[in-house]
Parts: sequence; structure tokens; C-alpha cells
Amino acid sequence: MPAALVTVTPAFWVIIIILAAVVAVLLILVFIGKRAQKRQAQNEDIIRANAQVVSVLVIDKKKMKITQAGLPDLALAEVKWYQKIQKIPVVKVKVQNRIANVLCDVRVYDALPVKCEAKVVLSGLYITEIRSIRGGAILQPEKKKTLWQRFTGIFTKK
Repeated sequence: MPAALVTVTPAFWVIIIILAAVVAVLLILVFIGKRAQKRQAQNEDIIRANAQVVSVLVIDKKKMKITQAGLPDLALAEVKWYQKIQKIPVVKVKVQNRIANVLCDVRVYDALPVKCEAKVVLSGLYITEIRSIRGGAILQPEKKKTLWQRFTGIFTKK
């Protein structure tokens, strides 16, 4: 008796092609991710080099599209098309005698109180850190619960 021949079905080839496509997409994402990390590290260095501590009065804060934020045309010219769609944290502050709209880091945005004077680290048009708040401590926002914590919280008695 001859040895059993292995027959390859068309479904096998479809699975192999799908797996090859998934591996290719993952490799592309890794390459793009590494390049984005390098670019972010360079931007962080530039931000740290231009940072200065300024006393500001926070008038208002909102999340809005960058095109609606009232930023200078020079700042808007360097924004990519996909960033114009996203909503970003914008803070209206009074610096010395001028009122200006500045961008804000997401972590700082949650902790920054409205109608309050604060010393912040300002790098161009970007608030990166809160140093101190007049008349109180810096409030850290509550951490969001993970999916697992919410799921297990359903079954626990209070």
C-alpha cells in the first residue's frame, strides 16, 4: 500500500494567506510605533528646553477642535489634517495683561481649576505641568476603574 498522500484544501491556503497578512500588518505597526516614539522623544526635549514657569489666571477650559480654538495661523499651519479632527484640551488664561488660548496636556487639564490663579510650566502655547495653585493644593483627578475592577465591583457587597 502506498503512503497516504496529504491533500491540501483551498481552506488551508486561505488560512495561510490570512496569517501572512496579519503578520505583515503587525510588522508595519511595530515599525511605525518605533518611529513615532523617536519623534515624541525629540518633541519632549524641545518642550523641556523652551519651558518657563508663569503665573496665570485660568478663565475657562474646554475640549474643542484645534481649528476652533482661536490659535494663531502659524500654529494651525503646522497641524496635520488628522489632528484637526480631534478634540484637544484648550485653556483660556490671562498671562500678565493678555488673554490667550493655550493648549494643555491631558493630565494637567483634569487637575487645573477654573477661576483660579496657578503657576504653570508653559512651553510656547502648551501647558505641560502645574507647579502650584493659589489658595489650595493641586487636586489629582480620580483614577478611572479598569474593566476588571468594574466587573468585579458588581458582585461585591458594599
